[in-house]
Amino acid sequence: MPEDKRTLKLETITESLNSGAMLKAKLILNGLHPSEIARLLESSPPRERRIIWEMFNHKNDGEVLLEVGEEVRSSLIESMDDESLLAATKGLDIDDLADLLVELPEKVISEALNGMDYQYRNRLEGVLNFPEDTAGGLMNTDTITIRPDVTLDVVLRYLRLRGEMPDNTDNIIVVDRYNRYIGTLSVTDLLCKEPEQLVSETMIEDDIVIEAKAPAKEVISIFEDRDLVSAPVVDDKNLLLGRITIDDVVDEIREESESTILHMAGLTDEEDVFAPVIPSARRRGIWLGINLITALMAAWVISLFQNTIEQVVALAVLMPIVASMGGIAGMQTLTLVIRGIALGNIRKKNSKSLLIKELMVGVLNSLLWSIIIGTIASYWFENYLIGFVIAFAMISNLVFAAVSGVALPIILKRIGIDPALAGGVLLTTITDVLGFFSFLGLGSLILL
Repeated sequence: MPEDKRTLKLETITESLNSGAMLKAKLILNGLHPSEIARLLESSPPRERRIIWEMFNHKNDGEVLLEVGEEVRSSLIESMDDESLLAATKGLDIDDLADLLVELPEKVISEALNGMDYQYRNRLEGVLNFPEDTAGGLMNTDTITIRPDVTLDVVLRYLRLRGEMPDNTDNIIVVDRYNRYIGTLSVTDLLCKEPEQLVSETMIEDDIVIEAKAPAKEVISIFEDRDLVSAPVVDDKNLLLGRITIDDVVDEIREESESTILHMAGLTDEEDVFAPVIPSARRRGIWLGINLITALMAAWVISLFQNTIEQVVALAVLMPIVASMGGIAGMQTLTLVIRGIALGNIRKKNSKSLLIKELMVGVLNSLLWSIIIGTIASYWFENYLIGFVIAFAMISNLVFAAVSGVALPIILKRIGIDPALAGGVLLTTITDVLGFFSFLGLGSLILL
């Protein structure tokens, strides 16, 4: 469904709820996809959210719970009884069930596991054994496997007997009698090649395969580089465990991008837009407090040159320019580097080249803009020395901002701190303190 039509439906439901047309809202609501219901829940204040949750057909509870953010999901789970939660676990894919199950109460988990047959439970435990941010945590166990010594006609008859294939099946996985991965047979070849051909003659041996312990970022990179729809997952002994499909990778990409954006603002990955005031204020207050400390550091540097500012008022007027230009230049580099780290493009071997490149960019930009602002300041205050002071401060701040923008995220990553979470605050502090110190320090030496 096009985005504008989807948005129109969601707006119609909201308007119907506000006007009291509950029947109309319910009819539209129960015709929506679970992801659309999840979007509506996330974009509704708590009171409307409860009404919407009670109105829609709860046969898709599990899928809706998986689509909403973590904080919204927790609040919905708290409002559900054990019977409803148990029903929500039915009919989900193995990988989705593994994600949902870990957030449910112990009693519900126990009942859900006890209600599964032995084979299904083993498959679920196979996924739960891996962290969620690894290939094993992303994979599903709904694989179709065949042997290499059968004909394509036999495979086709086997599939007809099955009656269906898992979603996003573009390849059928070929294994030996011990379930060791051998290769893949594309559905296209299966349908287009001669039925008498053996699987071993048609399959692609040693095709792209992902180890279960591979991090999610590596999985994303593989799917992006090779334009995959699905890929088999194996253990360290090359035994087939399952497969990862493009829909799971897209979800992971979305979560990664949202996480980076929120972390750069000091927010949590899954913060509810309509979360209660007190918890929201408390979470944000922590980072506001950290930012206040860094701002006090910059203010302390300014206080060291209080006498200079009192005697040369022009310095007070021009100070924000130096800090602002350094901050923007640093954030441009910081954002570029954080993106490169997230995509796996920046490593230890090429970080030096990146530093040199950004340093040169900083030098060129600083020379250009220092000449411009220096000229403006000289004419504005009719004092060429003031123009020289701000030009020199601009050069030093922009160059150091470029160096800091490269070095900070790399250092933070190596010591185990998320660069998106802490990089912005530290960079702002560095550019403010250095900019003020160089500007006011040079002003004290030259203008007094």
